[in-house]
Amino acid sequence: MGELAADKHVKYILAVEKRKDNFESAVLEHLRMNGAYWGLTTLDLLGKLDAVDSNEIIEWILKCQHESGGFAGNVGHDPHILYTLSAIQVLALFDKLNVLDVDKVSTYIAGLQNEDGSFSGDIWGEVDTRFSYIAICGLSILKCLDKINVERAVNYIISCRNVDGGFGCTPGGESHAGQIFCCVAALAITGALHYVDKDLLGWWLCERQVKSGGLNGRPEKLPDVCYSWWVLSSLTMIDRVHWISKEKLIKFILNCQDTENGGISDRPDDAVDIFHTYFGVAGLSLLEYPGVKAVDPAYALPVDVVDRIFFGK
Repeated sequence: MGELAADKHVKYILAVEKRKDNFESAVLEHLRMNGAYWGLTTLDLLGKLDAVDSNEIIEWILKCQHESGGFAGNVGHDPHILYTLSAIQVLALFDKLNVLDVDKVSTYIAGLQNEDGSFSGDIWGEVDTRFSYIAICGLSILKCLDKINVERAVNYIISCRNVDGGFGCTPGGESHAGQIFCCVAALAITGALHYVDKDLLGWWLCERQVKSGGLNGRPEKLPDVCYSWWVLSSLTMIDRVHWISKEKLIKFILNCQDTENGGISDRPDDAVDIFHTYFGVAGLSLLEYPGVKAVDPAYALPVDVVDRIFFGK
């Protein structure tokens, strides 16, 4: 088993951040805010956040804000709750939440709550438990959870729980590791984890580990590095991480590295990208890999950032 090629990953992320004229940048232009969150959080977990110009990034983030208070994935695009959370998280990394008009942003998020407690992603009305998590996480970071009906939000999430212990996108939706993270983290933030059947859900989650050591998102699917985060963070929040082989998962993540040019892919020998690089490093953080800062399993931010937000440390 190799080691984490941390310096190569840092160089890869910095190079991606600077590239704006290639094919990948063009097709991913609309979600650059998410890419900024993935890349910059990875840098912070590796202790290299000071390698970027924070003022330049903050200036760009504020240009992505819409008059509604929400943020777009890039300048000139429409606002969405997804990109709004990423903007909040990046500003939190830099300890610059003070540049926000908190009332305006929190009002935008709160305005997306529906009568049944669910949340829409934007004005077009798509409903998904991802958006419930995003709203709860973002408002918690801004200390504005009182702007929504938390009880209804929690009840909606519980209505998406399945007989296998997992959670889906909407009531009756198939259990999926990504949705499970969203629902469990939202319940953790709102102090409602007692609604989770931890043994039943823990069993479903630990069954996601395959022979290679990697984790998949649903039964009969291929393993993917990103589930090193979605599954592992959920297991961490319900205190069942010991139900999988940490050693095998570490080996799988490290085998997905491009040790020459940096970056981490979904599976060994595939093309790397910023998304899987972040979730690979975040997974290693949850596995307490040496040299990687601790990450909070619910807020998906470094623990020291979360401590600074809530405890002023």
